[in-house]
Amino acid sequence: MNKPSKTNPLDSELIKLIEAKHHDPFAILGRHGQGSKAVIRVYLPYAETVGLTPKGAEFQRITGTDFFEYHPDKELVSGHYQLFWTDKDGHDHQHYDPYSFGPVLPEFDQHLFAEGRHWHIYQKLGSHLHSIADIPGVHFAVWAPNAQRVSVIGDFNRWDGRCHPMRSLGSSGIWEIFIPGVDVGCLYKFEILNRHTGQLLVKTDPYGQQFEFRPQTAAIVIDEDNYTWQDANWMEQRPQHDWLHEPMSIYEVHLGSWRRDQRGNFLNYRELAEQLVDYVKSMGFTHIELLPVTEHPLDISWGYQTTGYFAPTSRHGTPDDFRYFIDHCHQNGIGVILDWVPAHFPKDSFALGRFDGTPLYEHEDPRKGEHRDWGTLIYNYSRNEVKNFLLSSAFFWLEEFHLDGLRVDAVASMLYLDYSRDANDWIPNMYGGNENLEAIDFLRHMNTVTHEQHPGTVIMAEESTSWPQVTRPTWTGGLGFSMKWNMGWMHDILHYMQEQPIHRSYHHDELTFGLLYAFTENFVLPFSHDEVVHGKGSMLNKMPGDEWQRFANLRLLYTMMFTYPGKKLLFMGCEFGQGTEWSCNRTLDWYVLDYAHHKGLQTLVKDLNKLYADHPALHRYDFEHQGFEWIDCHDYQQSIISYRRKSAHEDLIVILNFTPVPREQYRIGVPNPGIYHEIFNSDSQYYDGSNAGNGAVHSEPQPWMNQDHSISVTLPPLAGIILRM
Repeated sequence: MNKPSKTNPLDSELIKLIEAKHHDPFAILGRHGQGSKAVIRVYLPYAETVGLTPKGAEFQRITGTDFFEYHPDKELVSGHYQLFWTDKDGHDHQHYDPYSFGPVLPEFDQHLFAEGRHWHIYQKLGSHLHSIADIPGVHFAVWAPNAQRVSVIGDFNRWDGRCHPMRSLGSSGIWEIFIPGVDVGCLYKFEILNRHTGQLLVKTDPYGQQFEFRPQTAAIVIDEDNYTWQDANWMEQRPQHDWLHEPMSIYEVHLGSWRRDQRGNFLNYRELAEQLVDYVKSMGFTHIELLPVTEHPLDISWGYQTTGYFAPTSRHGTPDDFRYFIDHCHQNGIGVILDWVPAHFPKDSFALGRFDGTPLYEHEDPRKGEHRDWGTLIYNYSRNEVKNFLLSSAFFWLEEFHLDGLRVDAVASMLYLDYSRDANDWIPNMYGGNENLEAIDFLRHMNTVTHEQHPGTVIMAEESTSWPQVTRPTWTGGLGFSMKWNMGWMHDILHYMQEQPIHRSYHHDELTFGLLYAFTENFVLPFSHDEVVHGKGSMLNKMPGDEWQRFANLRLLYTMMFTYPGKKLLFMGCEFGQGTEWSCNRTLDWYVLDYAHHKGLQTLVKDLNKLYADHPALHRYDFEHQGFEWIDCHDYQQSIISYRRKSAHEDLIVILNFTPVPREQYRIGVPNPGIYHEIFNSDSQYYDGSNAGNGAVHSEPQPWMNQDHSISVTLPPLAGIILRM
């Protein structure tokens, strides 16, 4: 490219624009006064001729450049004007000059963002359809405080960073531009020149709401107001829903491998809505929890290495397709929870890492800014704009997609500065401790405002340590989560169940220890995807014994889970005893339902869901001690436990036998005299069991186990029974 002659007084400024290094392109381009005249200056690298009308008011090219100027009287050209130009291939173009428009983003929004308190900043940053003076286009905005120049590049400007350099909004670090004529479906990224190093980066939009199908990574301009929701009844009732005391049984799903079409392709969100909702309803689950559908580049990350915090993955369709999925769930009485990952993000060069050439979203020091185990970067929670990015992402999913909750991944890694680190590989906080004070403040603030603004939604913590008061209010010193995954119970019970029954008497405390802390938090009992990958084996193959015993053990385990205090979560495939480990690259082994063992297990889970929902004793006090009472937890020699589940008007007795030995005339104490009916038996023939058990059992006035009355029952092998008076 030839440069203008040195006789032109604007040479240095023009050269900066030609080299795409100018910090303030609006100072040069567009309409500017020159005494009684005005100058309109445009820079069009692909133009041959430029005019204000198709046949007149022709611009003059500055010799040797792609700058064009027109010098009208001031009063002849005012406001916004159109450019008519012909490119070097002879094609005609017509559009309004972007540099004739003033700033769009109000100072108030910039101020709230800088303070970290702009809950809806996703409505301002990114790309949004916008009109000025009835002229339609798209407003682009991005935060890049260490940039010398930022441009929008896309399929509308040949991906050339010289064509649409943006306006800097000063100390806010935000850059913006309104480009008339850009419309829905256009692809775009941001080209960023670092002011200190001169490094040129091409980044996708952190606030993009739709992206290309992987491996492509451009953001896509969308119409955000194109969907008509049909779930008004659900949304009106949700704030009054007493989820603390109602049944919650969650089916955890990875959409890409639950089912695929006959050619192995991903199903669309709308196809999934029809198929998955029908299945979940028939099985009696109350909620679906989705492994992250936030956009991600790598399938095998399962979505946990997110690059699009405001975009459902294009693997299954458009944002409106995903809205349809949630809408359909709600219309069928199914809640939807999304796995959400504010703990870390991947290093992919097109995404957040060193976004403007500096560690903007992450810490610079790898002792604070990198997860060694996962090869990912850690958010800088001390930076207001970063916290605002995450907070507005949480709001985005709850508000724009009507989600009923978020499951926050890897909370322990956020809380501890030394999480999974060597002794010399972390930096203490200001008090010398290992607590990440900034992350704690972020979590408390997020939980406070999401619960205030979206009552009835739940925020669940996947937190694997003994951090106190995870689910207690922030004003009492808690973190403010709605619920916490009970990782301790899950590990204990799985370790116990993997023991051969003959050895279980030596591990009896693993059955009972969880009740010592069961009501210190609002717990979810999770058998999640993490338990059936990476060589851990499927749930079925964790169980010892021959085929019959493995299925009986698994039926017994699920019976305990559904009668134990806490909400329930089961990963897809576990409900019918998938034999192989889960893989995100293939569908579940649905064919095994042709076999009686698997079909029986699926029927058992279906019946347990119904039992859990129909009987208040099993869900009313999931988080409160008055809902549970041991009958006997000491029979370690026979590996049997028994307990009561209670509500104000119902009392159920649960007896679990963890050995393959049937127990005839096993006596347990009962609180009241009368006839006790067996309402559930995991050994039933309907579940492909041996069908040992009881019908109606009459109590006897024989004191037993600190009770005034007792009953004598038959305990099936490796099975649980439930009795009701």
